Amino acid sequence: MKIKFTFVAIAAAAFALVAAPLSPVPAQAQDMAKVHQSMDFLKAAAAKLGAPKLEATDVVAGKTVPAIYFGSTKINNNFDLVDAVVKQMGGTATIFVKSGDDYVRVSTNVKKDDGSRAIGTILDPKGKAIVSINKNEAFFGDVDILGKPYVTGYDPIHDAAGAVIGIYYVGYMKQ
Repeated sequence: MKIKFTFVAIAAAAFALVAAPLSPVPAQAQDMAKVHQSMDFLKAAAAKLGAPKLEATDVVAGKTVPAIYFGSTKINNNFDLVDAVVKQMGGTATIFVKSGDDYVRVSTNVKKDDGSRAIGTILDPKGKAIVSINKNEAFFGDVDILGKPYVTGYDPIHDAAGAVIGIYYVGYMKQ
């Protein structure tokens, strides 16, 4: 009897070890893992350009906002960085600049309903992400962006003095 019980226990443990990797990972966990990977990619690509800083102002979609740079590369109205993230990882990417109490999209591939890039639009001041950003913390979770549901990541961009000068964003539209 003891041998039979031991055999059943060993067989059950072996089945659990073999079956566990085959069981599907919940879609939400897969989506969030992809968001974290995309965020890492965006931040690494930005870091290769140089340290973030604000320098003078620039006009983005008719709004005068601070100009955000990574090294000597001005990001306002420049889509190379965000498009590289999407080419490699899919989804969407944005760089926001802090302008007063708002965060303005200065480089993005998030699209408005008319198909144009949503530059010049602001991060929802009543949304979930801004609460974390205002506490100098990253936010990862579900958010509506311009009326559409996304699984997202937002992470503060700091200058050399540690001040929050913008936000890194990546996200995937929910199916």
